[in-house]
Amino acid sequence: MAEFKLPANSRVVRGKTYYSSGTAKNLKNFQIYRWDPDSGENPRVDTYQVDVGNCGPMVLDALIKIKNEIDPTLTFRRSCREGICGSCAMNIAGTNTLACIKATEEIQGDVRIYPLPHMPVIKDLVPDLTHFFAQYASIKPWLMAQTPPPPDRERLQSKEDRAQLDGLYECILCACCSTSCPSYWWNSDRYLGPAVLLQAYRWIADSRDEFTGERLDDLEDPFRLYRCHTIMNCAKTCPKSLNPGKAIAEIKKLMIERR
Repeated sequence: MAEFKLPANSRVVRGKTYYSSGTAKNLKNFQIYRWDPDSGENPRVDTYQVDVGNCGPMVLDALIKIKNEIDPTLTFRRSCREGICGSCAMNIAGTNTLACIKATEEIQGDVRIYPLPHMPVIKDLVPDLTHFFAQYASIKPWLMAQTPPPPDRERLQSKEDRAQLDGLYECILCACCSTSCPSYWWNSDRYLGPAVLLQAYRWIADSRDEFTGERLDDLEDPFRLYRCHTIMNCAKTCPKSLNPGKAIAEIKKLMIERR
C-alpha cells in the first residue's frame, strides 16, 4: 500500500482561542486559518469570539473588527467592499466567495474561513496569485485590430454585438471559480482555468477584435483549453453569477466550426 506523507510543518493544528471580554449575548465563533512563513510553525486555526450585534453584517466586517480590536496580526486582502475588486476572495463555510458580500447571518454555526484552496499561501488568508495573473496576461486581454480606429471617435458596436459581451465583461478576476475547479487543481501549470478562459472568450466574442483566429490558435492545446471536464463548480461558486463553463463550451464550439 502506498503511503503519502505531508511535508514538514504542513499539518494544520488547533490554534488559540480569543474569548470575548464583554457581556455581549450575540456571540459567534470565527475559525480562521493562520500561517506565518517566517515563524517556521505549522499552520493553525485560531478561533475568535465576535459580537456580531456590534459589527457590520458581512464576513469582511467581522474580519476587520477582529484585526482592529482583537488580533492585529491577522492578514487578509480587501479593498472596495462592494463585490467589485475581488480582493477579499476566500473560502468561507466551505465555499469560495467574497467576504464583503457574504452575510454572516447566512452561515449556521461557527464561521470557518480559509484562503482560496489549492493555491500557494503568502500569509494567513492571502493566496499567491502570481501564476493566475500570468495566465491571464497570456491570453492578451486587450482589443487587437489591424484596421485603424476612426480619427474622431471610438470603435462602435451595434446593440446586438454589445449584448454578446454580457455575462463576460463582469468578471472581476477574483479566482473563486478557478480555485474551485478540480481540473485546475491538478493541471494549473498548463490548464488556464475557467476564469482566464472566460476572459479569453470575452475578446473572441468582441466584434471589434480582428484576431479571433490567432486567439483560437493559442488555445488549441490539449491542456490550455481541453482540460475542462464540465464539472461546473465554476458557475456554482462565482460571486457574480457568471457561467465560465458556458464560455468554455462556446470556445470549443468555435474550434469545431472552423475545421
